[in-house]
Amino acid sequence: MKRFWAIALTSSLAAVAGCHSFKKENVEPPTPLDKKFEPSIKVERLWKNSVGDGSAESGIRMRPAVVDNVVYAASTDGKLAAFDAASGKTLWSKSIRQHGWFGWGDAKREDARFSGGPGVTGDLLAVGTLDGHVYAMNAKDGERRWAAEVSSEVVTAPVIVGDLVVVRCNDGRIYGLDAKSGERRWVYDQSQVPLLSLRGNGRLLVANGVVFSGSDAGKLVAIRLDNGEKLWEQTLASGEGRTEIDRLNDADGAISLDGTTLYGGAYHGQIAAFDGPSGRPLWNHNFSTFTSLDVHGNGVYGADDTSQVFAFDKASGANIWKQDALKWRWVTGPAAQGDYLVVGDLDGHIHWLNSADGKIVARERLSKKAIRAQPVVSGDTVYVEDVEGHVGAYRVAH
Repeated sequence: MKRFWAIALTSSLAAVAGCHSFKKENVEPPTPLDKKFEPSIKVERLWKNSVGDGSAESGIRMRPAVVDNVVYAASTDGKLAAFDAASGKTLWSKSIRQHGWFGWGDAKREDARFSGGPGVTGDLLAVGTLDGHVYAMNAKDGERRWAAEVSSEVVTAPVIVGDLVVVRCNDGRIYGLDAKSGERRWVYDQSQVPLLSLRGNGRLLVANGVVFSGSDAGKLVAIRLDNGEKLWEQTLASGEGRTEIDRLNDADGAISLDGTTLYGGAYHGQIAAFDGPSGRPLWNHNFSTFTSLDVHGNGVYGADDTSQVFAFDKASGANIWKQDALKWRWVTGPAAQGDYLVVGDLDGHIHWLNSADGKIVARERLSKKAIRAQPVVSGDTVYVEDVEGHVGAYRVAH
């Protein structure tokens, strides 16, 4: 049965931003950027390229993957591409024709509504679709290896570990698929999935034989990688409130791992740390977010549901600093790039913050379109993708 989904906050508000109708829509306008801003560090754009129409109007957080000096990206209009990570040169690209109205039609034909971005390990690339399929390709040239059907749309990148491709679907199910054939090895079926949910899923985390996932019911769930059995779950948000909107409590950001400690957050919930092996809570702090966290040095970094960026002490959860200059700009989850944090916003700006004190130290612009997905850091370079499929690579100059 089809579920009902709340439109992603970042999608709807970015659309409102494009219409300049904040007052009419009763939406808070984004904090204006300081026109007199002077950067204190120099950031250089290494290259810019594009893949199809990006996520277009789907509301999906399309995120590139960076593996072995290659950047892989996909779009909801059926494009897959691989770029040289240093130069941005296109190494290969594929275009898969859509079929039917919104991809409905003969299941034996290929659908092309790629979503969430690709997952890549070695020479295997896997990507899900809005039509409930998972495709595996050769990462060297994009040639298809197999296709598998799952129970609903896939809006986050698959994770490839050993001989398994692990996939999260929007109906709460998590699949373990055979990496060579696509055959279903196991499925974890979430017991409670709310009828109303934000439009998004956090990336799966797989470590030490365990799959960690945030759920649409505000839970952090740990399941076995080999057979999909649940090991434990903990609460990130209780789902309390007078209305269905108030009770939205999705854990839509990626779960972060540092050593043996897990960090996660949820909408209308909290940021919390847990012991990975046992699930035992270590600390928690009231914090509502629908984006991913990042952990670097002694800090845990996140953006709340008003787009204020925070730093918390990873050992105790104590608040270190708050940056409110980007409030209501619907920033992405922060990504740590050396001593800095990188976030994108609703009109294509990319901001660098000093991780020690939260001060904004640099700003660039990829395009005039929203950036929804958390930037990807590989080595000393950060890769950013906007909703129209533009991909840019940036480095802090020394």
